[in-house]
Amino acid sequence: MSQGFSSFAEFYPFYLGEHANRTCRRLHFVGSCIALGFAAAALVTLNAWWLLGALVSGYAFAWVGHFFFEHNRPATFKHPFYSFAGDWVMFKDMLTGKIRF
Repeated sequence: MSQGFSSFAEFYPFYLGEHANRTCRRLHFVGSCIALGFAAAALVTLNAWWLLGALVSGYAFAWVGHFFFEHNRPATFKHPFYSFAGDWVMFKDMLTGKIRF
C-alpha cells in the first residue's frame, strides 16, 4: 500500500484514517503536550538536550498508540514530513473540538 500524496491536503484524510482509535489519538495528544513542555524547557534553559526528549516523548506515545491500540504501522515510516505535520494539525483539531478527544 505505497500511496503517493501530492499534497498535505491529500494526505491528511489518510492520516486521520490511520488514527481512528480514540486511545491512539489520546496518546498522540499526551505525547504532543509533553513534547511541547520539553521544547519550552529547551528554550528556557537553552539546553538542546530537551529537544531530544521532545522528539522521543512525542513519538514514543504515538507509536505505543499505533502498535497496541490502532494495530497499524505509523505513517511516519513512509511519510515522515506529512506525518509530523499531521500530528500537529490533529492536535489542533482535537484542541478545537473538530476531532473527538
